[in-house]
Amino acid sequence: MKLPVSPNRELGQHFLVDENILGVIGRLAELDGEDVVLEVGPGLGVLTAYLADRVARVHAVELDRALEPHLAERLVGRTNVDLHYGDALRIDLAALAPPPTKFVANLPYNVATPLIVESLDGLPTIGRWTVMVQREVADRLFAAPRTKSYGAVSVLVQLASERTGFHPVSRTVFRPQPNVDSALVAFRRTGLPESYPQLRRLVEAAFAHRRKTLPNSVELSGLASRPQAVEALAAIGREPDVRAEALGPNEFLALEQALR
Repeated sequence: MKLPVSPNRELGQHFLVDENILGVIGRLAELDGEDVVLEVGPGLGVLTAYLADRVARVHAVELDRALEPHLAERLVGRTNVDLHYGDALRIDLAALAPPPTKFVANLPYNVATPLIVESLDGLPTIGRWTVMVQREVADRLFAAPRTKSYGAVSVLVQLASERTGFHPVSRTVFRPQPNVDSALVAFRRTGLPESYPQLRRLVEAAFAHRRKTLPNSVELSGLASRPQAVEALAAIGREPDVRAEALGPNEFLALEQALR
């Protein structure tokens, strides 16, 4: 298939071109006629058009202005799409009106993780996510403790949501084909702990130095002294030589409370 525009390699563009995957996305997203959907990285508008025909409104955020004429052509007649041009990590997404209730997107690989993490507390109106991401990222989101994929993003996502669907995606649905595998991950909000900002700082500090013990990592990050961290770990029944990847999400919640 010949693309109408040359993909921007610096932006890591891999356009969704196979419309057969759209039904899977729609099913996992549980689309409803009243939904307001946030899409980041609409590319050539294949998913955008599909969403617009099924929901109340779509906020599509695109960084590459060179795609503007192609998106306009693809979306002609669909008045329920608002195109926002700019960096999704810099745009005030919380100010979008009406506020998005679902996040459905083929996310650019280089911003997928920070966008997901920022949306957990930055976009409180979003109740469901259905995102196409690099398989490695997909595995991280709901990884179990003591596994290679488990990290800060695993803890934060699992403290705020639960997975509702997973679907491996063939490289052939993209042009150009990426050199990595992808997957669709769907999850729904279960609620944020009240202390989420402090909890996020603790989790990120704990994983900042993965090879060090958790007390040393926390001390290096300036969040608490090593003795304070050791005392807090003892309060939740953990030894002082434990590493961050051994603690489950709820243990981090208990640790944050013990550190107060």
